Amino acid sequence: MLTTVPLQGEKPMRKRVRASHKVVAALLTSALVLSACGDDEKEDGGSATTAGGGTQTTAGGGGDDPLAALYQECLDNGAKVNLIALPDEWANYKGILQAFRDKYPGVENPVADPDASSADEMEAVETLKGQDNMPDNVDVSPAIAQEMVDKGLFEPYVLTTDAEIPAGLKDADNNWTAAYYGIMAIATNTTIVPNAPKTFADLTKPEYEGLVALNGDPRESGAAFAAVMAASIANGGSADDIMPGIEFFAALKESGNLGATDVTKETVLSGETPIAIDWSYNIPGLRADLEAAGLTVEVNFPSDGIYGGFYGQGVVKDSPHQACSKLWMEHIFSDEGALGYLEGGAVPARIEAITAAGLVTDEMKVNLPPDELLGQVAFLTPAQIAAAKETLAESWGPMVADA
Repeated sequence: MLTTVPLQGEKPMRKRVRASHKVVAALLTSALVLSACGDDEKEDGGSATTAGGGTQTTAGGGGDDPLAALYQECLDNGAKVNLIALPDEWANYKGILQAFRDKYPGVENPVADPDASSADEMEAVETLKGQDNMPDNVDVSPAIAQEMVDKGLFEPYVLTTDAEIPAGLKDADNNWTAAYYGIMAIATNTTIVPNAPKTFADLTKPEYEGLVALNGDPRESGAAFAAVMAASIANGGSADDIMPGIEFFAALKESGNLGATDVTKETVLSGETPIAIDWSYNIPGLRADLEAAGLTVEVNFPSDGIYGGFYGQGVVKDSPHQACSKLWMEHIFSDEGALGYLEGGAVPARIEAITAAGLVTDEMKVNLPPDELLGQVAFLTPAQIAAAKETLAESWGPMVADA
């Protein structure tokens, strides 16, 4: 089944570039204002036992309003949460960031290197350890989230809304929780390419020579990883076998259809990447800029490769502003945060809860993929992610990137 959706809203495309030591160098020399904060926060009141036998904190430290207590603790311990890789246009982070500042006056939420990849985020956490501009919270792909768990880089935290979040969207030990997800889409600049491809099979047609682009390197970019997995599903692969997807893009490169330029807002508007394979929620925000440039875009969800994926958020272990990081987590998983993601075309993790509460209208869902497609989404397990990542590490370079 082919599904085409109109563009709505103003949330431009996010580009998560491949990892580079330049990113960390920029962070090390960034002009982030250093707060005159005291000792690192190490206590958060309540705690719970993890499956591994350790402890994990919950919001607040007593009283009738645990979030009020957490807010006060945040104000008393730096009044800032260091964020990273959250472009204004990605899933409406501009609105979500502003809503946080409005809700919690006096708390800063600077975003370092908005266009960083998930791999860049993990590198920054490791490289900036012990410094005041160390990331307090991350927004990373499932593959990087699992790697961070394996390295012990998260501080487990149980959200006040935890019971309303599906098990598939959170780590079993509460190291990370995913606030939103989307599915793979093919966006075509129809001003340049009038006959838009509608499936992965269509992308192999000679008429699309040099026109197809990915959002980054799948070994480091969650969006590109998802594109390869979706292509695998479309070509006889499965969640347990990403190789057909690698072979698909190898053939696409050999034929000349896969271009060398990564997808960004700028390359889409300039026409350098007229056919972009990217997350469904990265497309709606281009509407205003495209209209201003006199361009049109058609968005199709390829029926031969339905694949959905999330980004996980988590409190970074030993970061300088623990309470503020937890407050940020509570915000993005609140009703307000969930509705913010929805506005940006992303599916919030708590979509069932906010819908049951009567907070969601049909108009609010206009940027979402159809329910029948979302119903087909099954998220990868950590084991499947690890296997796919290993295969990509071994084969993407010789078969695609360096071929």
